[in-house]
This record gives sequence, structure tokens and C-alpha cells, in this order.
Amino acid sequence: MLPQGFVYLDEAVPGTMSDAKYAGADNFVGAPVDGYCVPRVVGSVELAQALLRVRDAAAAMRLKLLFWDAYRPQRAVDHFIRWSKEPEDGRTKAAHYPRIAKTELIPQGYVAEKSGHSRGGTIDLTLTTLSGAPLDMGGDFDLMDERSHHGFPGCTAEQTKNRLLLRRLMEQAGFAAYSAEWWHYRLENEPYPDTYFDFPII
Repeated sequence: MLPQGFVYLDEAVPGTMSDAKYAGADNFVGAPVDGYCVPRVVGSVELAQALLRVRDAAAAMRLKLLFWDAYRPQRAVDHFIRWSKEPEDGRTKAAHYPRIAKTELIPQGYVAEKSGHSRGGTIDLTLTTLSGAPLDMGGDFDLMDERSHHGFPGCTAEQTKNRLLLRRLMEQAGFAAYSAEWWHYRLENEPYPDTYFDFPII
């Protein structure tokens, strides 16, 4: 059971899809992350309400939403920090941080000791076709590289158009973009701006 004020997004925002990356091994850590006990995506009620608006706007364009992560327990953030300080084993480097050292992930802002995700008002997502095929955004989720930055000049016209579409839909619903990650959006009027939660996703 979730604390009051939080919901499972697959229930609260029907007609969307989820791929909870941190509940499995397909992520930059290469293993299930602390606090993710089931492969579901959780967020605050207010986050879900805003995402309903994004869902409806996307549906009018014959598109769907795919969620990767929203609420993130503080213990998961702590797991990321521990991992970033461990010796490099190369298992996930090519897919997730091919051009920077593991030790640079924190200084460059890709990994933080306190995350807006833990406040329940941040979402990682993309757009897909109605059949579930993700639109081409010019880079995958959690690619910690300049290619993930908004305005990256190496994107094709189609990739740029897709990123701008996602950004427009999110900003119209009250979200703010993060410059270094095209998939990351924070609810501007988040309900718990000073609270970092640590309940597990069960």
C-alpha cells in the first residue's frame, strides 16, 4: 500500500504504458535498484492529474505516453551514489555514459545526492505511437551524454521535432524541463517541494 497522496500511475493515468527501468537490470547500475520491489511507476496525485492532461493532448495526436520512472525512494538515490563511487567494471558504460568517466556523473549533474524524483513531482517519460513504438528522440533513457541535452545540435530534424513536441505537451500541462535530459520533467507546482520520501515501491 502506498502512503496517502501517492498513486500507481498505470491506475491513475490509464491508457499509458510503463517500463520501470530501476526495478530490473536494464539501467545504468545494471541491477535492480534499492526500493524498487515491483516493476510499477508511482507518483503523487498531483503529478498524475497533470499527466492526464498530457495523455489527452498526446492522444489527440494519436500518440501515447511511456513512463520510465517517477517517484524514487531516497534509498534508491543512495544506491546510485554508492554505485558511482565503486570501481568501473564497464558493464553499462557503453550504453549509459560512453564519453565520460563514472566519477564525473555527479559533478556533471547526471546523478544527484538529492533528487526531485524523491519528492514525487518528477517524471521520466517519452512518447510512443499507438502501437507502443517509442518516437525517435536521438538517444535512449538515461544516456548520460551531451546527446541527451535539449538543443543538442547533432539531432536530426525528426528527432528535434519529437523532443520539442514532448516538451511542448509537458510545459502546457505545468511541467518544467531539465536541460541535460530530454526525458526528465518536474511539476512546477509540486506538492511536496521540501520532502524527500523513502517508502519502497511495493
